[in-house]
Amino acid sequence: MNTEQQKSILTIALLAAFADGTKDDAERDEIRRIAQSLAGDSGMADLPHIYQDVLLKRTSVQAAAAALSDPAHRQLAYEMAVCVCDVDGRQTPAEAQFLATLKAALQLGAQQTAAFDHDADTLVDVAEKSAPSAAPWGVAGTAAGAAAYAAAATPAPAATTTTSFGPADAELDKSILNYALLNGALELLPQSWASMAIIPMQVKMVYGIGKAHGVELDQGHIKEFIAAAGVGMTSQYLEQFGRKLLGGLLGKAAGRTIGGLGSAATGMAFSFATTYALGQVAKRYYAGGRVMSTAMLRDTFQNLLDPAKQMQSQYLPQIQQKAATLDAGKIMAMVRGG
Repeated sequence: MNTEQQKSILTIALLAAFADGTKDDAERDEIRRIAQSLAGDSGMADLPHIYQDVLLKRTSVQAAAAALSDPAHRQLAYEMAVCVCDVDGRQTPAEAQFLATLKAALQLGAQQTAAFDHDADTLVDVAEKSAPSAAPWGVAGTAAGAAAYAAAATPAPAATTTTSFGPADAELDKSILNYALLNGALELLPQSWASMAIIPMQVKMVYGIGKAHGVELDQGHIKEFIAAAGVGMTSQYLEQFGRKLLGGLLGKAAGRTIGGLGSAATGMAFSFATTYALGQVAKRYYAGGRVMSTAMLRDTFQNLLDPAKQMQSQYLPQIQQKAATLDAGKIMAMVRGG
């Protein structure tokens, strides 16, 4: 895959990110930061310009698709767009229309996309059904939502709050590390949709941390906490995808094998570091009585992220070993909670 083809696929991924029209300023800023970071790491100076072109609507699906003549690259571009649209939940009508337009521009028929669409839809369905739901989905930002989240975040009477540096704290550290290893492994899998399981697993991790401190959380509260820490759902997937694409790990869309990805993945297990740092922030937040401000949450997460990135190289053999044991059935079972 040459530079122009990489740019086209990244353009399509960014177009998908903005297809629903609901990205707030913080999410747009995070996506811009990712474009700048990827450009610096890869030497591809045009990436920030691609972001601007997409944001200002100076490019189109048709223009990006026209640069992809290889059927495998067209398939990969479509898969990445579906994942970007699905990573924060079910597709909106605007996202569904975008994907239909993209499919036509890429000249992909239903037969070529049906299997992937089915796998991605199944994962979204499993993630939604298995997520904590003490309060209704989608009520964030309303008076009813605030009351529901307050009720959901009330310490359970029978729960025992953990104390720092005690046995329970050590168990939480072990659980956070296991989630980080798993998410690092999911990032290395050849199936494009497998990476969408990373956020549901982060939700499960935060839920477990809150529960260990006597707090019952619902999915809406957890996702708001993750966003407050500076871990955007769409932006997280875009960064992970961009590093894999520019690192050459997505060069062959058809017939990819875990051996090729795993052996080339040194330093690429981005989701290990993100998950580990997020878990440690959640542990501090809920142990401290949930009094950290958004600014403090973000500062704490960023301060923990660099050490976590250093840890991921240490744990890369375990990440690769775990990736070699995973398949579609196991991924679905883990997201389901089985």
